[in-house]
Amino acid sequence: MPYLTPAEVEAIARQAHAGQTDKAGRPYAEHLRAVAEGVRARGGGDEQVAAAWLHDAVEDDRLSETWLRDAALPQAVKDMVLALTKRPGEDLEAYTARVLAVPGALLVKEADLAHNADPDRLAVLDEATRARLAAKYARTRALLGLGGRPGGG
Repeated sequence: MPYLTPAEVEAIARQAHAGQTDKAGRPYAEHLRAVAEGVRARGGGDEQVAAAWLHDAVEDDRLSETWLRDAALPQAVKDMVLALTKRPGEDLEAYTARVLAVPGALLVKEADLAHNADPDRLAVLDEATRARLAAKYARTRALLGLGGRPGGG
């Protein structure tokens, strides 16, 4: 069976997250687009870009693991999406270890963190939320070995 095209993956992700907003109240598809563009800008290939579009779909209950398993996607894309999907009650160390263990997933997570930590996005949040998220993103970057600055290491 032929794989979904990049445009089809984007359309599926946009439809799956339709109506969803981020913490700042912006359409969630803007985040997905930014992560996909960030992956491409960091040298990621088509499989990583596809994983970027889908990286939150299972975690946010927008697409099921069954859908992902049965989707016409390369196994590498499925593996990255599952690696990037946080499990209920999972600690950050276990999550980041899984991301590091799956080829290609780290680059997608790096782009995700860079967009999540974008000062313009954080600026619209209240101070307590901004501080909590900044600390969480910094800890995640450290566990992933991504170094200091959120934009790229």
